[in-house]
Amino acid sequence: MRLLPETVFRRILLAHFAATCAMAGVIWIVQLVIYPQFSHVGAEAFPPYHAQYTGLVTLVVGPLMIVEIVTATLIFLQLRSVPVFRHIALAGLAAVFLLWLITALVQVPAHEQLGTAYTDEQARHLVLSNWPRTLLWTLRIPLAWVLISRR
Repeated sequence: MRLLPETVFRRILLAHFAATCAMAGVIWIVQLVIYPQFSHVGAEAFPPYHAQYTGLVTLVVGPLMIVEIVTATLIFLQLRSVPVFRHIALAGLAAVFLLWLITALVQVPAHEQLGTAYTDEQARHLVLSNWPRTLLWTLRIPLAWVLISRR
């Protein structure tokens, strides 16, 4: 059973793929450039720097993550009765939920702790605990591509 007309669904697939690619790009920059640079800010200057960083990065990733979860849900609902694509859509949706869970339960508390007082140990924890998100967002690209390329 199709919920959405094909033209609308195609736009949802495109928005989903764009948001996924954008988040993958952002997460790699965060992982390889931004987080490692935290150690160069200095302990005294770090709390206000970090507060500004988290506020600004949320303006970028917040809308992208919302687009991802909404479109992943719509894609799954649209394709839930199509055998091959149902599993791919479900895997993509599950990955999005896992990303939200890791973000809420691991990354946000790590940022809160680091934002109060910088320590090298906490910064290392932030980098190491961010690798699963980096890999998940990267792996979501081929899943989204298969869905957008379906015939």
